[in-house]
Amino acid sequence: MAQVKSFSLFTEFDINLFKAGKHFRLYEKFGSHIVTVDGIDGVYFAVWAPSAKQVSVIGDFNFWTEGEHQLNVRWDSSGIWEGFIPLVGKGTTYKYKIENNNNGIKTEKADPYARRYEHPPKTASIVWDDSYKWKDKSWLKKRKKHNAIDAPYSVYEVHLGSWKKNVEENRFLSYYELADELVNYVKDMNFTHVELMPIMEFPYDPSWGYQITGYFAPTSRFGYPEEFKYLVDKLHQNDIGIILDWVPSHFPEDAHGLGFFDGSNLYEHPDPKKGYHQDWKSLIFNYERNEVRSFLISNAVFWLDQYHADGLRVDAVASMLFLDYSREDGEWEPNIYGGRENLAAISFFKELNEEVYASFPDVQTIAEESTAFPMVSKPTFVGGLGFGMKWMMGWMHDTLEYFAKDPIYRKYHQNDITFSLAYAFTENFMLPLSHDEVVYGKNSILGRLPGDEWQRFANLRLLYGYMFTHPGTKLLFMGGELGQYNEWNFQESVEWNLLDFKPHQDTLNYYKALNKLYKTTPALYEQGFSQDGFEWISYGDHENAVISYIRKGYKEKENVVVVCNMTPAVLENYKIGVKTKGKLEEIFNSDAETFGGSGISNKKAITIKKDAWNGKPFSAEITLAPLAVMVFKFK
Repeated sequence: MAQVKSFSLFTEFDINLFKAGKHFRLYEKFGSHIVTVDGIDGVYFAVWAPSAKQVSVIGDFNFWTEGEHQLNVRWDSSGIWEGFIPLVGKGTTYKYKIENNNNGIKTEKADPYARRYEHPPKTASIVWDDSYKWKDKSWLKKRKKHNAIDAPYSVYEVHLGSWKKNVEENRFLSYYELADELVNYVKDMNFTHVELMPIMEFPYDPSWGYQITGYFAPTSRFGYPEEFKYLVDKLHQNDIGIILDWVPSHFPEDAHGLGFFDGSNLYEHPDPKKGYHQDWKSLIFNYERNEVRSFLISNAVFWLDQYHADGLRVDAVASMLFLDYSREDGEWEPNIYGGRENLAAISFFKELNEEVYASFPDVQTIAEESTAFPMVSKPTFVGGLGFGMKWMMGWMHDTLEYFAKDPIYRKYHQNDITFSLAYAFTENFMLPLSHDEVVYGKNSILGRLPGDEWQRFANLRLLYGYMFTHPGTKLLFMGGELGQYNEWNFQESVEWNLLDFKPHQDTLNYYKALNKLYKTTPALYEQGFSQDGFEWISYGDHENAVISYIRKGYKEKENVVVVCNMTPAVLENYKIGVKTKGKLEEIFNSDAETFGGSGISNKKAITIKKDAWNGKPFSAEITLAPLAVMVFKFK
């Protein structure tokens, strides 16, 4: 059997960058790479295991025999083991057998940089490359326009395993099948982007993908890596961006994963106060270690580079920022300044975003950050973390709590629905109604709304209309667009059968119309992160539970007036103040009959009178439909 030959893809410069934590293309060096050495085809293997006494490649090609193919340790104290094995090729399954230098412990690990893995519950890595020919050049040229912070940004959050299933065969849809069905659906619904819950390889379905073992490979559950590229390509060819959930916060303890990799705490922090996540029973990356930072930033770059992703939604940012996150007194230690901030994680985020935006200036990084940590979405050169956007968790909680109340009580809670505007422009906020809000007994969005069936669907339309006219970008988890009754279950698909019933079909059509309104109304997105894009008309009419405001684009003539009636009462001759004379024309009404509403509307243009109201020199009298959001333009 052919033996390991000395060979390396690393230059001295690579090694210096790696040790310094500044190598952000490690996937080009580490892992398994099909190469030709001295005219012989084979595979080059490279793995980081500084505490190892011996590292062997074991696989189907050597009957998983330890010691048959021992890698060579580099002489430069980098801790890298490498070597070329002739006559091994694409499709070979393998792992690394690692013997620790200190205690003799042996571990059997999947390759952290493998491009493909076996289908779970199997855990081996697979030698892989592909020659996929991308066809998304047109999208990449114009992506900057679609991903800009003054562009419409409406995101459909999807769990690929449960969006839709092949019922006859009781299986997931493949990447190829999703490239038809999901792409066509998202395009028809007028979403601008799709966000996929983690598609990196993971062993345990109930983790939803948030416990990753294969950071550089799309999960084999749905097909081959090139088939996932085909899905991305199809989205781009239909002018739909793709955001990937990315999890640098923690990883599972599975025996074949990153934990205790070479018999030592290699990727995880050695101190359990910083290295173990009690809530998720998982390990926390060591952000203080240069090589780990290089690994993580290289992984972020990998998905943007190799898979043409248009953005990364970074999971559980708050858990990384604070040393005392979900810990009691005595379970954490302050930083060198006596504070609770994790200084290494903060510097990691800054470096991550600087590298991402330097290399891919037309993408977005989005922080799922649930605290009031300052300047998350501000540039690093002014002291921020450098993210493009941040989830507006406060808006989500306040809004869902408000809408769960019977309308008769809403007048006592006006501040709950208006408070978000007190801080709406402190960050570049995305408004999320995410998967986390429809699990663990929280109920579906429709399921938590009050009233009879008509009122519940009217409330749902009102909630979505308020969301789309509120400053910030938008995100909705699958199933919400058709008014799903039940909570999300990762083992079942969206309840598509509900579309046989008119209220759900009407809701689907409504969400499609909302997306269209948003995409075609510059005032709703051009200044969505700026105080210049919003002006209150009135937030004080708590007695009627009505709020009204103006949304502004770059051109004053394109401004729109939004009025939300949070109760089932029809209000005629309702007076609102405006700054300009002329007429108001109703352009959108969630109470339209076509959406399942009662059809109460302002059919004729409304003349604006010189009659001061709400602190403005002019006013107009409109009819407010029940439990409705109404949008008007100036004529």
